[in-house]
Amino acid sequence: MDAGELLERYNAGERDFREVDLEGAFLGGSSFDGINLRESQLSRVTLTGASLKQANFREADLSYANLQADLSEANLISCDLTEANLTNAQLTYGGLRAANLSKAQLVSADLSSATLNEAVLREADLAHAILTDAFIGRANLTQANLEGANLSNANLTSTILIGANLKGANFSHAIMHGVNATGAIADHADFSQAKLNSANFTNVKLRRAILRKVQMAWTTMRGADLSEAQLFRSKLYWSNFTNVNLTQAVLLDATVDQVNFHNAIFDGTILPEGFNGAT
Repeated sequence: MDAGELLERYNAGERDFREVDLEGAFLGGSSFDGINLRESQLSRVTLTGASLKQANFREADLSYANLQADLSEANLISCDLTEANLTNAQLTYGGLRAANLSKAQLVSADLSSATLNEAVLREADLAHAILTDAFIGRANLTQANLEGANLSNANLTSTILIGANLKGANFSHAIMHGVNATGAIADHADFSQAKLNSANFTNVKLRRAILRKVQMAWTTMRGADLSEAQLFRSKLYWSNFTNVNLTQAVLLDATVDQVNFHNAIFDGTILPEGFNGAT
């Protein structure tokens, strides 16, 4: 099947095109709302400007495809989206569970309320993407770029963020239990009222980060740089702050209970009333 035949049959009312081979086809600017392309070969296809609302791409090969399109509520479960271009794509309420988005371009994409659990986003570029209310549990974002991204209210339970760029990202009210962000850079990021139980933030850069009212229990922050970070009214329980840099950090009105501050740096730190040093 070629692009012309697909468009002709779709316009005639047909919707089921599962397992078709359209590798490298140009379908930009067309409307394919509700189309079924499950398990199809769509590598390097161009769908720039297309309308693909509620389209079914489940288990399709969309590697290297240009998908700068409206994919609202689209089914992309278990798709191969390796190095796909989804810049500015509309993916609200999209289903991307277990999809492979390694090195995909998702700059400024709208993934609000999308489901990305167990997705692979290694080295993906999500700079300034919108992921509010998204479910990203157990996803792999190793060395991904999330600079300036909005993940407020997102669920990142057990997500891997090892070596990721989180500069200026918004994680306010996010659920981040069990997150592994070892070696990530999160300078100026906002974690206000985030929940960070059992997380691993070893050697994370959190300079001038906002952790106001953050909830943190059984979490390791070993070697993290929290210089000038704001931890107003944070709740820190049974956590490891060994070798943490808290230079000029603010912990005013913070609750600190059973936290290990061995070898921590407290140069100019504003500490909570009654704080009596390392536990």
